[in-house]
Amino acid sequence: MASSYGSLAKEAIVLLDRFRAGRQCLDDFMEEASKDLQNMDTVHQKFILDVVSGCIEQTKLLDVVVDVFYGQNGRCLSRGDRSQLVIICYLATFSLDDLGLQRFSNIIKSLDIKKMHTFLTFFFTNLTTWIQDEWNNIYEAAYVEKLWVGPLLRWRPEMDILLDQLAVKISHGTQVKKAHIKTTEPQEFSLTKPKPRPLPVPEVIPLQEKSKPVPDSTYKAPREMQVIQEIKQKNLQKTEELLYEANMKQFRCVNPQKSEHTKRAMSQIKEGLDSKLKFNSFHSSENPSSNKTNSWPIKLNSAAILRQGALYDRQVEEELQRMERLVEGAREPSSFLQWQKEMRERDLQEELAKIERRHLEGRISYEEAAMARTRIMERNQKAAQLKKEERAQLMRSYAEKRMQEEKEIRDLVQQVAEGHKNSKAAKERIQKFKQSIVKEVSEQRQELLHQALEEAQAELSRKFEIIREIRAIQSLPHIRVRNFDDTETAGHELLGEMSLVELKERLALLGEAQQTEQQEKREHILEEKQNKKQLLLEQLDTIELHRRALAQAAAIRKEERKSRPFHRQAMTHDETVLALQKKLEEKQQERQRLKQTQSKKAKPSELTAAHTVRNTGTHNKESLTDTSWEELELSFERHIQKDAPSVVSQTETLKT
Repeated sequence: MASSYGSLAKEAIVLLDRFRAGRQCLDDFMEEASKDLQNMDTVHQKFILDVVSGCIEQTKLLDVVVDVFYGQNGRCLSRGDRSQLVIICYLATFSLDDLGLQRFSNIIKSLDIKKMHTFLTFFFTNLTTWIQDEWNNIYEAAYVEKLWVGPLLRWRPEMDILLDQLAVKISHGTQVKKAHIKTTEPQEFSLTKPKPRPLPVPEVIPLQEKSKPVPDSTYKAPREMQVIQEIKQKNLQKTEELLYEANMKQFRCVNPQKSEHTKRAMSQIKEGLDSKLKFNSFHSSENPSSNKTNSWPIKLNSAAILRQGALYDRQVEEELQRMERLVEGAREPSSFLQWQKEMRERDLQEELAKIERRHLEGRISYEEAAMARTRIMERNQKAAQLKKEERAQLMRSYAEKRMQEEKEIRDLVQQVAEGHKNSKAAKERIQKFKQSIVKEVSEQRQELLHQALEEAQAELSRKFEIIREIRAIQSLPHIRVRNFDDTETAGHELLGEMSLVELKERLALLGEAQQTEQQEKREHILEEKQNKKQLLLEQLDTIELHRRALAQAAAIRKEERKSRPFHRQAMTHDETVLALQKKLEEKQQERQRLKQTQSKKAKPSELTAAHTVRNTGTHNKESLTDTSWEELELSFERHIQKDAPSVVSQTETLKT
């Protein structure tokens, strides 16, 4: 009986290896194991199941010992030995009194003696040190000392005797193995030397004569024509640049009066800047109406309906709990909420007064900046008027100089045109000679291409004829005679062999069974959908009821809000705001006075500018022709139109 416990321990090790803690339940695993062990004796079966279930239940205690043992002696062990160590640790800790020393020693000797010796020495040497401390962290210290550590210490002398016996067996086993060890003597292999592979004879590659490439000059125009054309373009570009610079620089010394176009552009820019300064748009418009005609602006899905229904149910439960607390004598926080509301309104009024003060201060600073800009503009206008008078004197001398430079440029252009006419005849003769050579070469090339094309067409037609014959042979029908009976079997003498007719009938019956099963599933799904739809309708009714209640409460709050005095009236009583408004009105009146004085000063300045222009015109009429003056005026208008976008960009940068 005692010798059979070694085999029972091996059965328990196999069962413990099969168990997976994260994937299997302990009860299900034990039922399957009891079914597998039905042929065994009941006592043996009970021993195996108790050991396996105990190892799984006491996994924390056993892993403390086994994990540290693997950490120290992991090189000499494999992962498959873990179940052996767990079962030996469990038997030594929990079942040593029931088994007895004889049975326990038989189990130890049936396994690997060397591994068991090292494990038991490790376990009993560290039992009273860190193993007991780790177990105390899991269970109470008194419980561990009484049930596990105390009994193991009582068995310590017998265990020392068992460990000595195991050590003697291990030493005898190593001596016997050393006596029977035979050394291996290496012998040479008798291998035949392979014959060297002959080198293949290289095939002779026929050499082809290199064809002379067609020169690039036959397909390109002559380089001289391109150079001449580039020189022409450069000369034309230089003359245009000189003419453009002459027209642009003719009024550099004079800054004439602004044209109507520039004045109109500047007035439009100023109006746009003034329109963007909206000072009275601080207060927002009235709130949007909360009475919506459609109570369902968004189509809710089933999840949203259930979620909102649960929210309203929770709110109803909270309200009922609040009412119950009030009935029991709890305090109502309405007075505190009213005080909090009044304090918030007072803070809001103070905040609005601060915002209004900042707004008025900003407007005052804007008015002061506008007045400073008008003063700077007056100073700039005076300086510009002085410069205009100085530049009008230099206008006559500059215009005469420009007329002389234009005459010199015209003479130079005429000389260059005469030189171009002489070189054209020589270039035309060279080009005709080259064209004749290219024509002869192209005719020879076309003849060679025509011959190669005819040969390729003949080869292609021959291949097409061969392909047509092959396809005609393939298209001939193959006559096959088939004699097949649907009611007979194939005669392979298999267990499930059947004829084609029987197979079709069985498949038809199987299809009908599948259709009935699908129909039942459809009916079940429809029933579930109907129940879910009914639940959603009920939730929608409750949501609609709560929304109506919330809309009524919002309407009541709106009426209360309308009955209160406006915050704007409270702000008007602030003394600082009134003082800032008075200061703003004074600044605006002062700005209007500056504008009026500026408009009065502008009229005599325009008259003086017109007089100076008239005087300069008389001097120019005496010296210049009418056509030159028309050209100068046109260039002056182009100059003003080009300067207009820069004025717009400068005003935009000042605005930003």
